[in-house]
Amino acid sequence: MTEVSFAVLGLLLVWGTAVGLDLVSVPQGLLSRPLISASVAGWLVGDLETGLRVGAILELFALDVLPVGASRYPEYGPAAIGGVLLAAGLPKWDGVGVGALLGLLVAMLAGYSLEWLRHANARDVHRHSAELDGGSTAVIRRLQWSGLARDAVRSSAVTAVALTLAWLARAQLDGAVRMPTYLTPVLVGVGLAAALSGALRTAGRGRRLAWLGVGLAAGVVLAVVVTA
Repeated sequence: MTEVSFAVLGLLLVWGTAVGLDLVSVPQGLLSRPLISASVAGWLVGDLETGLRVGAILELFALDVLPVGASRYPEYGPAAIGGVLLAAGLPKWDGVGVGALLGLLVAMLAGYSLEWLRHANARDVHRHSAELDGGSTAVIRRLQWSGLARDAVRSSAVTAVALTLAWLARAQLDGAVRMPTYLTPVLVGVGLAAALSGALRTAGRGRRLAWLGVGLAAGVVLAVVVTA
């Protein structure tokens, strides 16, 4: 098992909070992409390779998400951090699948926290509607800071849940436990299907769909050349 100190857990919590803030509030610099969040988490726990693998699987699922409007969608960034913590303590191939599965489950639950955040922000704005109608810049600043603080608490809570579940699972699993060897390839296959579905939906019809076909063909050729 890869040993993780409480100091590293603290860093993971801070990183997860920043990742959660990046999704909605600030700075929206793609830190919330699971490939990025999981890779940094892997580096923090001393297993960058596992972080990249878990992040790559979750990124396939995230490519199917179109975060628009008031729709509820999974939040993969903080969830991926918990997946990496779990996978880093298990055998490489099997552990990646188990970690990615945990990340998927937490991401689905985290989607409800985003819905809560929207409703809480809306209620806050409604309470100060009179001041806003009067053009109060002080109220605008206060709403911005309160929304940021609310999102920080939400992001920290989601990350803490992911890390707690991963830590509890680590206590129950070790190298002597037989992992489901089929889980990793199954998740990769489902993730590829989800990513392709999202790409087709986004491309629509006509020229964009044709360019998608060109890109897929080029990717297959490149993969064959690199692995040959």
